[in-house]
Amino acid sequence: MKKSLLVIASLCAVKMMLTAGWVPAAAHDRPGLDRFIADHIEKTTAPPFAFLYGGKPSSDFLAKWGVEQEVNSFAGKTVKTVVYKDPATKLRITGLYTVYDDFPAVEWVIRFKNEGSNDTPVIAAVSSCAVEFKDWPAGEATLYRARGSDAQRSDFAPVQDSLHENAEVLFGPSRGRSSDAAALPFFNIASPERGIVAAVGWSGQWRAAVKRTGVHVLSLAAGMAKTRFRLRPGEEVRSPSTALLFWKSAERMSGHNLFRRFVLAHHTPRPNGRPVDLPLSHGVGFGGPFPCNEYVCATESYALAMIDRLRQFGIEPDACWIDAGWYENATRSWWSGVGSWFPSRTRFPRGLKPVTDAARKWGKGFVVWFEPERVYEETWLDREHPEWLTKLPGNPNRLLNLGDPGALSWLTDHISNFLQAEGVTIYRQDFNFDPAPYWQAMDAPDRVGIAEMKHIEGLYAYWDALLARVPGLLIDNCASGGRRIDLETIGRSVPLWRTDYSYFEPNGYQCHTYGLQLFLPCSGTGNNNPQKYYFRSSMGGAVVLGWEINGTYNNAAFNLNQALEDIAEFRELRPYFLGDFYPLTEYSTSDEVWAAFQWDRPEERDGIILAFRRPQAAPSSIAIRLRGLEPDADYEITYEDYGITVYKSGRELAPGLSVKIPEAPGSLLIKYRRVR
Repeated sequence: MKKSLLVIASLCAVKMMLTAGWVPAAAHDRPGLDRFIADHIEKTTAPPFAFLYGGKPSSDFLAKWGVEQEVNSFAGKTVKTVVYKDPATKLRITGLYTVYDDFPAVEWVIRFKNEGSNDTPVIAAVSSCAVEFKDWPAGEATLYRARGSDAQRSDFAPVQDSLHENAEVLFGPSRGRSSDAAALPFFNIASPERGIVAAVGWSGQWRAAVKRTGVHVLSLAAGMAKTRFRLRPGEEVRSPSTALLFWKSAERMSGHNLFRRFVLAHHTPRPNGRPVDLPLSHGVGFGGPFPCNEYVCATESYALAMIDRLRQFGIEPDACWIDAGWYENATRSWWSGVGSWFPSRTRFPRGLKPVTDAARKWGKGFVVWFEPERVYEETWLDREHPEWLTKLPGNPNRLLNLGDPGALSWLTDHISNFLQAEGVTIYRQDFNFDPAPYWQAMDAPDRVGIAEMKHIEGLYAYWDALLARVPGLLIDNCASGGRRIDLETIGRSVPLWRTDYSYFEPNGYQCHTYGLQLFLPCSGTGNNNPQKYYFRSSMGGAVVLGWEINGTYNNAAFNLNQALEDIAEFRELRPYFLGDFYPLTEYSTSDEVWAAFQWDRPEERDGIILAFRRPQAAPSSIAIRLRGLEPDADYEITYEDYGITVYKSGRELAPGLSVKIPEAPGSLLIKYRRVR
């Protein structure tokens, strides 16, 4: 059915889903979305993207090109396709726009195709998002964003930039992975009364610019960092995708939480047709004497024995886990075997199937690690298919070019067949080096950006094929930890190991929860110590266990009872982590402070608080101000660690709730629910 996109968006009713605390529907800025649609999508002469063509800005000529439009509504969303055609050079530009019925959100992606018989003129400076808001509220505006990951305690640290008049903020990664080091591709532009959460979908090198050019004017531009290319006859490429969510509130966390809900509804994997359950996993092959590292000394017999050991003591993860090192490898360094995706004949003579079968009979899934885009010298792919690889002088790492149809086809067939034959239910993909220099080496001066575009599109096609071919598959997105998190990857995968920062260090993990949870509800990290402070610092989604159940940790015997308590607590709390998120303390990487977080579920009228007194924090108590509560309601508040329950009204709680932890480091779990 075809209708005006603006009419469809305007008719979308927003229901009041609850009566207590924050009402998500009240934060929907549908008029803001409608204005955007009218200005940039209905009005095809002013699309939300820009580029240079033959040195001329697209705003000079797109209105003169032929335009075709089609609108279709289905499955709770409206999709509009707008096609521009240059009659002279036969360049075809397709804009695919999606507007959602249940959220004030729009997203789009742009494709360029040469339908002519000659190379196109140069296409350059492509901004897949190039929009201007001329009705921005007067007064101070702030850009809320976050760092990416580079294995630091400050990974995902929140960043605030003041957007005073004439201010401009430029940001993005620098080495070819979308959430590497400097920037996470999700950000909230907030005024005192409304705002926009923006997301970039591009798993390579992107950049964004937010600029205040007047009292009421704010501009946003985003896209690939560098583009200057000609398209050959018949050639087609795509741009990064962009999503904008429009919110209204005096409280910027309304925008963050509305976006989290949007992500859960429309950009979260749904294996077997339902929202993903973030798994509790346990390794079954890590360790060994030097020079063993990762899983290079893992064997079939050890993994089977480890599964039996876990069963013996009642430690029941959702999935067992084998990480790097299970494949054919000439050395005992895990990285030197990437590119030989066949189980080690000596350590796994029957493949991985006997191990995954043992887990399956126990009712558990199985995680197996791969790093397909990196090929180390002298591995199988390096020997057999050098034509698929890009090399740099003096570097033993090669890039498997996913823009090569032959490489993409082989990888898709080989890995999908492997996963099914070997019984793998969670495919873990890592990416431990910077691809930007390889893409740059592949591009001619008039083809800048082409190698990256084709590789990234190949990555998406590969993941989509795995999900289609392997029923119920979950993809774990790892790139030296969380260095490739963006709008396109989060809909296909979950980062179960969000950082390579100092494995299992709890205070840093609290810091990572603070920044990443502002935008994304689904991620995980590791734990090797069942003590409450350590385990709770790892919670907030999935948890990857590396417990040494056969020995000691820090000269202390493994506490089985504590471990079993942890697992039970995680399973009980797991649904809460998908609720609305509120940091209750200021962000800090210091060991001398407290950290506290709240996850509120207004529809269920309950929530949890996790509070941490770090090891050098002097005060034994703090007051925290809970969020999302109704002043006239009554609440039951349970201090789980102390066995104390109190009853208070929302009005009594408004000044703050006292939280005391006598020991440092120490943690406290508080549950609350509305009783009237």
